Amino acid sequence: MQLGVFIPIGNNGWLISTTSPQYKPSFDLNRTIVEKAEAFGFDFALSMIKLHGFGGPSQFWDYNLESFTLMAGLAAVTTRIQLFATCAVLTLPPPVAARMAVTIDSISHGRFGVNIISGWQRREYTQMGIWPGSEHYRRRYDYCAEYVTVMKELWDTGRSDFKGDFFQMDDCRCLPLPTAKIPIICAAQSDAGTKFAVENADFNFCSSGGINEPTRVAGSVTRLVAANEAAGKNCGALVLTMVIADETDDAAMAKWEHYKAGADLEALAYRDAQAADDPSADPLAGPNKRRTLGTIGLPTQGGVLVGSYASVARMLDDLATVPGVQGVMLTFDDFVIGMEQFGTRILPLLRCREGLKLVA
Repeated sequence: MQLGVFIPIGNNGWLISTTSPQYKPSFDLNRTIVEKAEAFGFDFALSMIKLHGFGGPSQFWDYNLESFTLMAGLAAVTTRIQLFATCAVLTLPPPVAARMAVTIDSISHGRFGVNIISGWQRREYTQMGIWPGSEHYRRRYDYCAEYVTVMKELWDTGRSDFKGDFFQMDDCRCLPLPTAKIPIICAAQSDAGTKFAVENADFNFCSSGGINEPTRVAGSVTRLVAANEAAGKNCGALVLTMVIADETDDAAMAKWEHYKAGADLEALAYRDAQAADDPSADPLAGPNKRRTLGTIGLPTQGGVLVGSYASVARMLDDLATVPGVQGVMLTFDDFVIGMEQFGTRILPLLRCREGLKLVA
């Protein structure tokens, strides 16, 4: 199973709490984390893009760096680890995103990929006057499919004349070509999103859920596996999960309970209200997935593994047994300490470190 880290490009990482570690994002912080990941043999690092936070007493994700420029900087100070930036498709024309990707491919010598996000939080875009309206929820994956098609044409041949419902290219040019194939990742959970992922992406993030329930992701992964089989594709499943570890199960659980006690209810309510804009009834779509995965009210964005170093290693090995899972992307309560704990205390215990490399 491949290992990645979801680096803290936004303040306070992925714990929506006033009692969790409080910090602002910086290049130096993310450089430290990615250098540790590279030294410990991690396969990839990915940064999100967030343009409007959730507020609340913790000011959750009110402070954010920009993804492409951050990964360009990290590309210049690393040598082996694969790097992914996130592209908010409503904010950049596809030829511009394609050229940015080629530039970071050059800096990284072929270690760069792009994470495509369709746009679920309306307020991110209304603040700039670029929200296309509620119709976007119905057709957002059609939009993304055209977007990716344009980028791939430019990366493959250096030009595009694509004509679609959303984009019309007129002998559009993008040279030089990338030095290596630029893989595409997405994080789609619904039926429509899974179909988009299978047809257009090399990897898809499947949502984990619950506390210490590593195999709860099976429903989402099974949907992806079935879609792959139907389409004759091989889009790999990656799983996002948080690790909170300590010497003993009790010590780790005490930290988790402390973070839960400080849950930023105002920020959580804002997030959930934004997600509720999406009219989809799909159980794994934005407004419904937290109920489906058992994370309602928890100060996190997904599943959490809480325990001793040995317990966390055992749960990650269990996760690796889910058919279709090719890798895991980790977050931590405290990223610098968490990376050190993982590399020195958990990683040596893992049995799931052989498999497909994260290259398309």
